[in-house]
Amino acid sequence: MMASVTRRQASAALLAQLGLSAQLSGQAPPRRKKVLCIGQTKGFQHDATSEGMAHILRLGKETGYWDAYIKTDTQLITKKKLTGNAKNLDYFDAVFFMTTGELDLDDEQKASLISFVKEDGKGFVGAHCAIDTNYKWPEYGEMVGGYFDSHPWNTFEAPVIVEDRDHPTMRHFPATFTTLDEIYQVKDFSRQRVRVLARLDETKIDLKRPNVHRTDGDFAVAWVRNYGKGRVFYSTFGHHSPAWDRPDMQKMYLESMKWVLRMTDGDATPRPRS
Repeated sequence: MMASVTRRQASAALLAQLGLSAQLSGQAPPRRKKVLCIGQTKGFQHDATSEGMAHILRLGKETGYWDAYIKTDTQLITKKKLTGNAKNLDYFDAVFFMTTGELDLDDEQKASLISFVKEDGKGFVGAHCAIDTNYKWPEYGEMVGGYFDSHPWNTFEAPVIVEDRDHPTMRHFPATFTTLDEIYQVKDFSRQRVRVLARLDETKIDLKRPNVHRTDGDFAVAWVRNYGKGRVFYSTFGHHSPAWDRPDMQKMYLESMKWVLRMTDGDATPRPRS
């Protein structure tokens, strides 16, 4: 096979191989998972919201792992029966959020999303501004791991330390790297609830900048957690197009979705800073 094989050709070859394997074993090909992507914006307008959701759609199609349903409203976040061919949460295996502000969710919808993860054992992936949302809904902050509390350095070349290179979402990264992105500071955050996968290198950032509120120098940029029976992944990466253009960031979100969908395993046990 030529070294210059394209990404699409590689994906097609993989799918064909999987289909042949299923035929030889007499089994049906594995069901493609279903991912609901929510990009409702009720606050700051991130231009990369549509780009982030488009990448989740593309990654699912190219790998054959999932079908993504892109929505800019919250209608499908419910367990009520919907009219027509509209799908509710029972149809989906994971939810992806790239949202801002207080979303259009009533009490039933909020309870349904929590139950979707905590009781049904489904998955949740949050990108960048997914913690800049639902401040009036404490259970959401508990599930996702914290809330946005300013970005003191704005968009900058962020120095990153990977704490857990054994986790499938992080294996492709070097032990340290830099990335041009807007890094969120997080409040209502505790390492007793989540397993931090990567953080800022506090020795290489200005801790005296205005709006630096954390006094422990602990600025997590990606983490995972078990939430009841379900799995949750969050990363601050993805503020703008250059962040989503990076193959390593695309792979991180690919692997995060695979992890919450239980296609891969990785430890989510909370632990102190390494």
